Amino acid sequence: ADIYFLFSGLIGRSWAMVFAAGGFKVKLYDIAQQQLTSALENIRKQMKELEASGFLKGALSVEQQLALISACTDLKAAAEGATFIQECTPENLELKKKIFSQLDLIVGDNVILSSSTSCLLPSKLFTGLKHVKQCIVSHPVNPPYFVPLVEIVPHPETDPSTTERTFALMKKIGQSPVKLNREIEGFVLNRLQYAVISEAWRLVGEGVISPTDLDLVMSDGLGMRYAFIGPLETMHLNAEGISNYCERYREGMKLVLNTFGPVPEFSGEVEQKINQAMSEKIPVVPKVLDARRKRRDEYLTGLAKLKKQMKCD
Repeated sequence: ADIYFLFSGLIGRSWAMVFAAGGFKVKLYDIAQQQLTSALENIRKQMKELEASGFLKGALSVEQQLALISACTDLKAAAEGATFIQECTPENLELKKKIFSQLDLIVGDNVILSSSTSCLLPSKLFTGLKHVKQCIVSHPVNPPYFVPLVEIVPHPETDPSTTERTFALMKKIGQSPVKLNREIEGFVLNRLQYAVISEAWRLVGEGVISPTDLDLVMSDGLGMRYAFIGPLETMHLNAEGISNYCERYREGMKLVLNTFGPVPEFSGEVEQKINQAMSEKIPVVPKVLDARRKRRDEYLTGLAKLKKQMKCD
């Protein structure tokens, strides 16, 4: 069965690589042939680099994986034979709605229509579609090739079998799917991320700590734990279980949490201060940013490999 991706941008390319590594036939769709040609070249280059560094996913060779990926500029032809369609257009509600209403007219009753959106609610995207029961959000974490989490978020009318099939498919290609029982603004990953960002912003803004030291608290402190266990298991292990943790720290936690300030504006003086510190560390120049992103991805790959080894042990 074909899996098929709408649009050949960064997320579409990354998804295509993840599915090809899992042995699935993939079609990339885009309106411009040029986009597709450069996407396929980009995928080939990335796969070759991953192979050279020993980080290529899956049991198949680069050539075998590339043979599974094709491209197409005709939406109808692309949707032919697809069992799962993953939309990867930019975060623009009108654009996404337009795409889904086009797909709604041409797909059958067994195709799953999935969106990569990171913040648009399923009820905004899919309400009114004929095939709403087959619609779901599968939000990956950037870059999906290295970070396996996928948030699966149903529309209120999504059929449970759509959720189950999507979950099973993500598991099969080696991602780590989580199911949300209902939609909520920001889903779960971004809600947790924004809670951290907002307290980080306040601490820097109040002059408690410098921006670079703040990042260090996460990367060499909390992040070390969170790379392997979540906040709830951390609580469980840091005392004799959750109930004991609550008994010991309940009052202290509430005391601290009550001193948190309001939601920051994320602008003005604090923005300038953080921008200056980050720009000194990593100048905002495409070449420098790209090199740093590449380094980040190498670290993530190494970490993913380590986690896999530790799970096998």
